[in-house]
Amino acid sequence: MDIGLLMLRIVIGGLLIGHGTQKMFGWFGGGGIRGTAGFFEALGYRPATPLAVVAGTAEAGGGLLLATGFLTPLGAAAIAGVMLNAIVTVHLSKGIWNGNGGLEFPLTVATGGLAVAFAGPGRFAVDRAVGLDLQGTAWGLAALALAVGVGSLTLLARSIMARDAEESPDDLRTAA
Repeated sequence: MDIGLLMLRIVIGGLLIGHGTQKMFGWFGGGGIRGTAGFFEALGYRPATPLAVVAGTAEAGGGLLLATGFLTPLGAAAIAGVMLNAIVTVHLSKGIWNGNGGLEFPLTVATGGLAVAFAGPGRFAVDRAVGLDLQGTAWGLAALALAVGVGSLTLLARSIMARDAEESPDDLRTAA
């Protein structure tokens, strides 16, 4: 089981480190902060640049925590929270399958990360090396609650900002 958890952590965490550094630094063919902010702006996230930094940091940082098995539930929560936003804003309308741009990939990543939060990182993890016992149902539920809570707040803020952006000063003068 420990080898299986290590494999899961390294693959999911490593891919999310890469995914986050695409957003932040433009590595691996990514858009960097400027490109990510432009994409986020088009999706209704405002202020786009700081939120691009937050998303990139959550992905890369969460991936690093998961891959190393350090503060594992926090890493899983960061990954799942970002993936929740990706699912709702980009992938949900495209169905399930990744070939159509659907939610298959972000759902798999979020589920894998959260599964590790419930199961624990295994023997080959920093948590274990420093004596942290952050595994089990309570830790998994805490990671899930944090991911859903922060992800939902971000989506709510996006919705409010998008609605407010639709109201221009000209519209307000006409209404008066």
